[in-house]
Amino acid sequence: MSPLTPASELDIPSHCKAGVVVNEGPNFEVKVEMVPVPQPGPDDILIRLNVTGLCSSDIHLMQGDLGLPPMSSFGVRSPGHEGAGVVVKVGANVKNFQVGDRAGVKPLTDTCGVCELCWDDKETYCRTAIHTGLMTAGTYQQYIVSPARYASPIPDGVPDEIAAPIMCSASTVYRSLVESGLRAGNWAVFPGGGGGVGIQGVQLAKAMGMRPVVVDTGSDKRSLSLQMGAEVFVDFIETSDTAAAVIDATDGVGAHGVFVTAPAAYRSALSFIGDRIGAIIMCIGLAPAQSMTLGTDPNEFIFKNLSIKGTLIASRRDTAAALDFARQGKLQQICEIYPIDRLPEAVDRLRRGKVAGRIVVDFNKSELSKR
Repeated sequence: MSPLTPASELDIPSHCKAGVVVNEGPNFEVKVEMVPVPQPGPDDILIRLNVTGLCSSDIHLMQGDLGLPPMSSFGVRSPGHEGAGVVVKVGANVKNFQVGDRAGVKPLTDTCGVCELCWDDKETYCRTAIHTGLMTAGTYQQYIVSPARYASPIPDGVPDEIAAPIMCSASTVYRSLVESGLRAGNWAVFPGGGGGVGIQGVQLAKAMGMRPVVVDTGSDKRSLSLQMGAEVFVDFIETSDTAAAVIDATDGVGAHGVFVTAPAAYRSALSFIGDRIGAIIMCIGLAPAQSMTLGTDPNEFIFKNLSIKGTLIASRRDTAAALDFARQGKLQQICEIYPIDRLPEAVDRLRRGKVAGRIVVDFNKSELSKR
């Protein structure tokens, strides 16, 4: 997909299509409605999105099961935090973007930029961070305002349908891979790796020299995982002893690192370590509050030098690094493309766990396309 022809301010409509949440909570629905186009402030840019990715975190926010304040408490109706498009208007003070530039929107709309966390590459934990699609309108809305300093430039050669998921899923799992400390040649196990975050983790792990193993189920996810670089696929439905199969595949010892992108996989994550000394379990996928517990006998941590670590989303630097992997051709398209009018259907499929890879919604398409 190529970016649209740069627009002037005269091309900006008064209203645009957006996916909005109705009946926020466990029984939420999503409908496509026309909403007012926002206006950028002096330090902002207005982006006309070509596509938005769909993320499992969107489902959590619409259901309100993370223990966070509801979207409605911030006056937000449209979730989403994986947007790729073109700048159509810039504020008076903006120097780093021009009309016609490509830009992406990430899970954070902005941070304070001056606290210790922001200065120490921990900006995603900034206590005053503004979360896209929770505290401010998200990327299910075609026209969206972003502070110019926090939007991500999208390089030439990276199509929008690849760039959008990089704004969250790919850059988030990239951050986890970096913080894991794994080296080239190490075994990286991805339970739930056939899903949107995991499959990008498989590609990145492969590009970084690691040896990916995917634990998931279904022929579609098997095919996609092996195509994207997994050395081994273990189907947890077809395999009588999943942990034993993973340990056998990882030199008969166990994983060097386990990257949990599917919340249900926290229950089995420790079993993939086997007898590996110095292994690490990386917590990535958000689970409903108080629904999961991850831990074991402390002696096992001691005798195996075992670590468990969590990472949140990616920094601007991580996003730029993930975009560069895509520019080099090391992050491939792994998405189904839906038109905006079928956004509710796409959300329902994601909610039911029926997606191999990623779904993106194209604001410019009128018919469903799969690639």
